[in-house]
Amino acid sequence: MPTRPQTLPHRHVLTLPAEPSAVRTARETAEQALVEWGIGLRHRTVDPALLILSELVTNSVRHAAAVSPTVTVTYAAGADCLAFAVHDRHPYQPPLYGAVTGTGTGGLGTVMELLLGLHGTAVVRPDADGGGKSIWITLPL
Repeated sequence: MPTRPQTLPHRHVLTLPAEPSAVRTARETAEQALVEWGIGLRHRTVDPALLILSELVTNSVRHAAAVSPTVTVTYAAGADCLAFAVHDRHPYQPPLYGAVTGTGTGGLGTVMELLLGLHGTAVVRPDADGGGKSIWITLPL
């Protein structure tokens, strides 16, 4: 699986207001992009990937909207993997793997259980100024 999503041949970026409707729009955009890229919506990775995406966008809307009026989703794919990132301008960087060991709560635990079940990876990448972050998810196809 490639470790650098920016090198994947397919890429789409979407910036949305940090409000509840962003979750549905991000998911629908993902479905459209996957179809355009030739990745069938019935592929075994797609449903869990869409749930992971929905949970991450929901977290940004719930927890970051007060300081981050927008959320940006980056979608990327190649022949052997699917990747996406959810970015907001809130400085908090959640301990992703802590969600699996019991120190995390809520939707992030679900995200990490699905991710690990699919043998994917997750990384929090802080903005250069420390004022925000992206959570990158990479899943094998």
